[in-house]
Amino acid sequence: MSIRSPHDRRVPRRLPATLAAAGLLVAGLAATPAQAGNDAGAPLGTVAGTAGHARFVPGPCPRTADPIPALEGAYCGRLIVPENRSRPHGRKISLGVAIVHAATRRAADPIVWFAGGPGDDAVSEAQLAIDGGLNRDRDVIFMSQRGTYSADPVLTCPNIDRFNARALGLVYNAPSTGRLHVQATRACRDQLARRGVDLRAYNTSESAADYADLRVALGIKRWNVFGISYGTDLALTYMRKYPQGIRSVGIDGVLPPSLAGASLTWSAARQGFDGLFRACRQQPSCNRRYPNLSSTFERLVRRLEARPITTTVTVPDHPRPVKVVLDGGVLVNWATSATHLAAGVPRSIDELAHGNPQRIAQQWAGGKLSPQAIGRLAHGLAYGVFCSEWTPFETQADVIRAGRRAFPSFPRSVLANAPQLPFLHADCRAWDVPPAPRSIRKVTRSSIPTLVMSAGFDAQTGASNGAYAARTLSRSTVVTVPYVAHVAFAESPCARAITVSFFNSPNAPNRSCLAGLQPPRFEIAP
Repeated sequence: MSIRSPHDRRVPRRLPATLAAAGLLVAGLAATPAQAGNDAGAPLGTVAGTAGHARFVPGPCPRTADPIPALEGAYCGRLIVPENRSRPHGRKISLGVAIVHAATRRAADPIVWFAGGPGDDAVSEAQLAIDGGLNRDRDVIFMSQRGTYSADPVLTCPNIDRFNARALGLVYNAPSTGRLHVQATRACRDQLARRGVDLRAYNTSESAADYADLRVALGIKRWNVFGISYGTDLALTYMRKYPQGIRSVGIDGVLPPSLAGASLTWSAARQGFDGLFRACRQQPSCNRRYPNLSSTFERLVRRLEARPITTTVTVPDHPRPVKVVLDGGVLVNWATSATHLAAGVPRSIDELAHGNPQRIAQQWAGGKLSPQAIGRLAHGLAYGVFCSEWTPFETQADVIRAGRRAFPSFPRSVLANAPQLPFLHADCRAWDVPPAPRSIRKVTRSSIPTLVMSAGFDAQTGASNGAYAARTLSRSTVVTVPYVAHVAFAESPCARAITVSFFNSPNAPNRSCLAGLQPPRFEIAP
């Protein structure tokens, strides 16, 4: 999640293109695919197949919002599945599938990529996976989760994204903002309902069943799973419900289904902030220039929540100056995302403390007004997960208690809206879907070899989640990559090397690169 509310776009996206493109392993795309399909000798993805009421149909590659060079030469098609498996002969939906060839022919078991969000599109993340070297030895399969950008129907609601942009000029935690927030959510729901969408069918359980059907329909005996952010929740659910045919699983930016919810985000924020502030404290130049950074940050949250400030900034590709209100809630949410830009965070906080909010305001506004923030996220899937699997199992009081444990000095108005998930319980009352069975919250117990990867600056899912999930995964390898933020694979060449090594040797991945990692060189203002 990358978890985040559909209303609360992060400053850099959970997989920033600039981070994903720099210094990664680049694998060839033109080699013959390693994995055979249903017919002997047929490349994977070129032969139609069925799995119960689901069927795979080869065809053109799915649409993407931006050009994806990694998909050139890919084999593609669509998986047709029942929208609601309790009504297998009812309405059908279509999920885009793209298969990028292996650069060599060494391994017969492909990797399937589980995107985050909830609501992100896996096909659109193909470049990240391929630039990271995942297809060095294996085909890599990308399938859009139901409702996402390359699926049909598409459950994006641009009205929510446009509200996010307008909300830059509103007080983040104000009740009046909350009412507008819920109005946008209800408008999204009403629009999808008028189109005949069964909102009850967009959730983790149905998505896990989609992937189980995909493996069978493609004729794959064994495959490997790699999930990021919310995709780790999906991966853990999938390996619990459909363990057959799984060789190994990698999860990065771990969100255990048994803990998922708004309460958990407070603990994650504490861990991510502490990791970054500690790194500054341990770097003499940063500590001298920005002493007591953690105390300064918390003091600013209290001050801004009591007396918000308004400023005006310019944003690239936006024709007019933008009004931005900075309050305590904005500062917390900015920091949750800004760990992706760790080197500049101490300077930004210090400038704000000395009366200059421009850097933070520009980053906050830039995330909301970016073209990539409009019409990309499947809000219908996101709320399907939040409102059936998370909010029924925690109360608003639970969220506030969790916030107070993590940040005892924060005002109640800040604590009531967990990072990335403001007004979530009110939104879910408007979304109005039934709770999932309590089994969705079960701990995953498995002996499947699993790489459990976390990041030291992860303020969105928190490194402790990895250790928690690994307790019941008897053949797990736990790795925390220091000095990077949520989804280490997106930012760290070392994380990418460990991941590729794991899929080659699931019981003994090479982690030697961890010993040489260094903290970022923090920006020091004159």
